[in-house]
Amino acid sequence: MNDLLSLQGFGPLLAQGTWMTLKLAFLSLLLSLLLGLVGASAKLSHSKLLRIPATLYTTLIRSVPDLVLILLLFYSMQIWLNDLTEALGWDYVEIDPFGAGVLTLGFIYGAYFTENFRGAILSVPVGQLEAATAYGLSRAQRFRLVLFPQLMRFALPGLGNNWLVLLKSTALVSIIGLADLVKAAQNAGKTTNDMLFFLCLAGLVYLLITTLSNRLFKHLERRYNTGVRGLAR
Repeated sequence: MNDLLSLQGFGPLLAQGTWMTLKLAFLSLLLSLLLGLVGASAKLSHSKLLRIPATLYTTLIRSVPDLVLILLLFYSMQIWLNDLTEALGWDYVEIDPFGAGVLTLGFIYGAYFTENFRGAILSVPVGQLEAATAYGLSRAQRFRLVLFPQLMRFALPGLGNNWLVLLKSTALVSIIGLADLVKAAQNAGKTTNDMLFFLCLAGLVYLLITTLSNRLFKHLERRYNTGVRGLAR
């Protein structure tokens, strides 16, 4: 019984893998949100110098499978770093899989969040922003008091969906050596010759995280839909 409760001695390993997955997902989310806001602003800009690179970014990233991009970005960064250290005469530096995972996932899903935010910004009535300008509000005040609250109302459904996809995509980072939940489950399964049990357990952990995430996003949607008829329920 004790052996079952301790997951055949692999409980701590799976807990560490779960924590690694959560850290990877949250930090990648923060980077994705930042890139998404910057990318959406660039795509809506009147300047071609901003709009064209942002369009190329979202088009290319959304057209290539995530697994290919993770491998490409990870090994490309390592090759560029090797060339730099060699040119400068420095010692060999190996990229940390966790940092590489955050950068690659953040860069990939920043493209999806860019389109999410772009659509949400376009859904906000232009007249309200013009009225805010007429009242003398600064650009920062217009964003904080007028644009952002309504932007979130339109963006939250897409943000929640992209977060769930990003969370599941953290499993792909195990192929570059990161000891996440999937990697921990694989190691435990290989050692105990009970792969099915540990992979099902990992799936249940993901299900728990996504269930809690859905409840959080539902709460946020109700909050930002306050005062909107038929939506604030």
